[in-house]
Amino acid sequence: MMIMIIMIIRISMKNMKAKMNACQPFLRSLPAALILIGSGCGEPEPESRASATKDAGSASAMTPKTEMPAWFEEDALGRGLRFRLEAKLAEAPRLPEIVPGGGAALDFDDDGWMDLVLLQATGEGGRRLFRNVGDGRFQDVTNGSGLEGADFGMGAATGDYDRDGDVDLFVSNFGPDRLFRNEGGGRFTDVTSIAGVGHPGFGASATFFDADADGDLDLFVTNYVDWSEPIELECRNRTGRLDYCPPARYDAPTSDVLHRNNGDGTFTDVSIESGIGGSQGTGLGVVARDFNGDGMLDVFVANDGMPDHLWMNQGNLRFEEQAMRLGCDRDLSGAAKAGMGVSSEDVDDDGDPDLIVCNLGGESDSFYLNDGSRFLDATNRAGLGSASRHFTRFGLGFIDFDNDGRLDLYAANGRVGASDATDAADPYAEPDLLLKGDGARFQVVAPAGGVVSAPARTSRGAIFADFDNDGGQDVVVQDLNATARLLLNVVPDRGNWLTLDVRDPTGAPALGARVRFELGDRTLTRWVRTDSSYLTAQDHRVHAGLGDRRVVPEIEVVWPDGSVRRFQDVEAGRILKIQLEED
Repeated sequence: MMIMIIMIIRISMKNMKAKMNACQPFLRSLPAALILIGSGCGEPEPESRASATKDAGSASAMTPKTEMPAWFEEDALGRGLRFRLEAKLAEAPRLPEIVPGGGAALDFDDDGWMDLVLLQATGEGGRRLFRNVGDGRFQDVTNGSGLEGADFGMGAATGDYDRDGDVDLFVSNFGPDRLFRNEGGGRFTDVTSIAGVGHPGFGASATFFDADADGDLDLFVTNYVDWSEPIELECRNRTGRLDYCPPARYDAPTSDVLHRNNGDGTFTDVSIESGIGGSQGTGLGVVARDFNGDGMLDVFVANDGMPDHLWMNQGNLRFEEQAMRLGCDRDLSGAAKAGMGVSSEDVDDDGDPDLIVCNLGGESDSFYLNDGSRFLDATNRAGLGSASRHFTRFGLGFIDFDNDGRLDLYAANGRVGASDATDAADPYAEPDLLLKGDGARFQVVAPAGGVVSAPARTSRGAIFADFDNDGGQDVVVQDLNATARLLLNVVPDRGNWLTLDVRDPTGAPALGARVRFELGDRTLTRWVRTDSSYLTAQDHRVHAGLGDRRVVPEIEVVWPDGSVRRFQDVEAGRILKIQLEED
């Protein structure tokens, strides 16, 4: 087992608190304890589906000039991760069957190792809780945890909503959603009824974020389609085979939901008064970021086959939809794509969060650079136009897998319309996609998805975390009608790294905090967040690849309340846990 060092730094709010300078408008040593530790159905109408998916899954079209060593090694079963996702409602296709595949990385017992929750749809076992017993090895501890039970699981969000220092779990369902309060000791309690968040719709991705800057976490939940069995349609592909219908055929968009945290363990649905409920869509992916630098968190929603939404925070719990005005509601041709997963990070190192939305086979991803006043569609110049359109992408993330200081891109792929190959074992399976980043440009990595001899799957949610605490970012992928995969990072000659585990005064992850790594010639900006990808919650810890740097000259951490702390000459190769203390 690799021995890692975690440095815990506790900062007094009384003496260390400093307010940030006013943000530009949208137009634009300390005592330490050392602890050693051992994706959617927005497919074209059937008559046009041939042109949209003709080359989908063509690995030859994606192969770079030079074959690269494997970036990942799959070892789910060897590490004790045994889970099979199944979703079957009837003999004939039903819309909900083709979209599930959620889960979460969370350190539920706060031992420094990222654990896992995987969500089931209709298969056996229900949702499952896997404890990381060290070095990325898992033990199923569901029984007795309070998470037992079977729903048609869709998405997951994590955060300490009750401010007791433990990470709680929200699960969106096709059916009533659920909230599980972490009681400590490996126990969760279903508090859905008490909290008032059991929305009965077709829930998808969700995120905990502080919408009104009052110090507690509110909850945004996307909803997909107002679907029920009586409105199901019969759709067929080019071969005449019964297949899944695109959401536009149902003409049943719905509204997303914003729950305000009342601070007493309960929530109030403020969707209408906040403005969120004023627009309908087919929401699948979501991220909350401060896109315009005004100190308030905004929300981007990827809609399937409809224009995407960008909810800009106006203060006082009011939001205004501005995706069209700010240039990120559709692509340059004016087409609304089949938005599924979404990721938001500072890709071009200019200090503000950029966006990517993944779409259907035959459509490219939509990669938007944030220039401070609006978003610019940079998909083609980034090399993502031709690279992405061969697959239907769901879970995705901007992650620095090789620790060179540049964000790479991983996409978990799987069709929503069956291929023409009638003898295919899985007619929806596609290889995943991995691209190496060089600033705001990307190059396809081979082998496909970074794994040697990996069979194609119908992939959905992708969960990103450093499960073995070795400084390399790993991936768990949920595949429909197959076992979950654990892709361990084996990138040869990875660069140096530094991970910051930023906590609030209660000891919980400080969601919304910003971290800047000053490297001399450039600055890396990252955020404490658990949202992004598709239906999944990520590792809350902030990871920075450093290349050949052994020391970070300066790090700036800005907490959501404006508290600022700077650290100089921080050595690489460590996980630093930094927590503010109450006066």
